[in-house]
Formats: sequence, C-alpha cells, structure tokens
Amino acid sequence: MISGEYPPMPGGVGDFTRKLAQRLRQQGHDVQLLCGVGCQDDSLPISTVAAWGMRGTMSARAWVRRIQPDVVNLQFQTAAYAMSPWVHFLPRLIDSPFITTFHDLRFPYLFPKAGRLRDWIVMHLARASTGVISTNQEDFARLQALPQRRIIPIGSSIAPQRLSAALRLQMRQELGAQPGSFVLGHFGFVNELKGIDYLLEAIAGLRRQGCDLRLAFIGGSEESDYASRLDAEIEGLGLGDALHWTGYLDESEVAAWLGAVDLVALPFADGASYRRSSLIAAIGLGCAILTTQPAIAVPAFQHGDNLWLVEPRSGEAIAQGIAALMTDTERIQQLRAGASQLRSCFDWDLIAKDSADFYREVIGGRR
Repeated sequence: MISGEYPPMPGGVGDFTRKLAQRLRQQGHDVQLLCGVGCQDDSLPISTVAAWGMRGTMSARAWVRRIQPDVVNLQFQTAAYAMSPWVHFLPRLIDSPFITTFHDLRFPYLFPKAGRLRDWIVMHLARASTGVISTNQEDFARLQALPQRRIIPIGSSIAPQRLSAALRLQMRQELGAQPGSFVLGHFGFVNELKGIDYLLEAIAGLRRQGCDLRLAFIGGSEESDYASRLDAEIEGLGLGDALHWTGYLDESEVAAWLGAVDLVALPFADGASYRRSSLIAAIGLGCAILTTQPAIAVPAFQHGDNLWLVEPRSGEAIAQGIAALMTDTERIQQLRAGASQLRSCFDWDLIAKDSADFYREVIGGRR
C-alpha cells in the first residue's frame, strides 16, 4: 500500500490508510506500506521516501520489485503527494496489479495555465491502473468507462462513547443553553462549501421568530481566507451570543460534543456525500443529522429515516428543516436510530473485506 500521508502526519488519507491496513492485517493479509518520511507505525512494516518527485517514484518502483506483492494499492489524493505529477505515472512503472483508491478526483495544480492537462493527468492515473476504487458516488460516476471499479466508502475514526446526563447538561450550559434551548452542532473545518452562510441565515431568522437556538462549532476552525467575511456576517446577524467555538478537540471530546447537541447541521453547498468525513463521523456516532440533498443519488441516504435532507444553498430550506425537527422529539429519536443503523455501511471490518474482495477480483482478471 502506498500513501503520501500516514500518521503522525495529519490528513484524512493517512488516517484511512492506517485503519484499512490494520484491519486487513487482522483479517490475515500481509500488508506493507510505503509512505513519506516521518510516518511511523509500530504494528506495521513501513518504508519511506523523501519526496514524491521522479526519484521518489523510482524508489517506489524498486520497493515493489523488492517485496513482490500480489497487489499494490495507491491511496490517492493530489494534496497527499505535495501536488507532484510523478505519482500519476506509477502504474506504468510497476509490474504488479495496481489499484488506485481515489479519495477525490480534484485536479492538481501543475503550473499556470495548465488547463486540460490537469484533468488528463488524473484520468491517466485512473486509466493506467488495473482497477480503481472510489470512495463516493460522484467520482464513481466519472470513472464509469473503466472496466474494473468499485465504490468502497471511508469509515469514521471517532468511536462512540456514553455521555452521562450530568456531563451533557454541563456542556450545553457552556453554550448558554437553557432547559428549553435547541442546540445545533456543526463538525469540521469551516469553509464556503460547508454552507455555513445559509445555516447562519436560518438560525438568525428563527431566533427573530422567538426560537431559542444555539450553535456549537465543534472541532473546527475558520480557514484564513474565509474568516473575516464570516465574522462580519455573524456580527451583522447579531449571532455572537448564540455561537460557541470549541477549537481543536481530540476524538473523545468530539464524540462528547456531538452527543451533547440535539441536531447536527451539515448543510454542504454541494450536497451530502460519502466524501464528507464529518458526515460519516456523525452517522457513526448515531446523531440526528440535518444535511443537504446529494448532487448524485446516494441510495443509503433516506430522508426522514436516517437523515433530514434539505435543498442546498437555501437558508429558508434549512430554517424549515430545523423548525420541523426542534419540536418533534419523536422524529429526532427516529433519525438517531436510523443513523445508528446506517453506520454499518461504514464499518471498518466491512471496508477491509470489500477491499480484499476487490483485490482478488483484480488479481484474477490480471492472470
């Protein structure tokens, strides 16, 4: 398995790679890893490369020739390889069956005015691979012309935990919430694609109607190029007293905060998707979740059953959704139960099993 990221380096691709590698090993497979310098894991054999340029690519080729694996699985996201173009040509240099897992198909920055070359180089990696895995329906649709492909979602790295009534009350009081307050939570980094502007608009409108709403930004922070405009919007809407920023939290603290809110609000501007780790985490914790309708149909996401789905980029739609749920405790409980059932789709043991099954399929087709 090759990954540009791996703990203790930060990054979702690295976290995914570690979880998958560990589960594959527990299921009886021999797993070896090639990652960047600084990556380490006492439970798995790791080799490293200094950088992902031409020399690093040739080092990867030599590493594969040395260990002679049944299959190579590249965990790919452009940023994980420091935007290097060289990694896109690895499948042509390696003799073993080569599978690329695309965590997203966004194009790399190559040089000014690269234009269509950016699209070509990513799709070259896909076409040159023996098989491809996408983590979401959007990318799977783009790869539909390829003969061997599979959707295998990401899982959550945040384990559920029990939250006592006393601790839940204490955490809600930090928000200034009263016994009758309805507390919303947003999890993850804040940027324009997260639909925060529309969420704030909805909350401001409902508060003007007399609704006692509070919002906790859990574990996230404002991206620098977005912070000033968001701060000005919060001030203009008069929401300063209704918001609470937790700052960075460890996984157990995130789980506690998500358990303390009444409704997790994730109104993605581009729609709910398997690629959203914050959504997968909230599902994994059995939260009641309001999010936006997927851009491409996701059969597992069922409105009113396991998620409350609203129109994207609409403060009015978000407000209507919140208003419908804040007085319906039975529906909130139904959404929590539905999310708890849905989390089996993102179970790490299942993800590892599906990955191994696809490896066998690709190996069999190559012979």
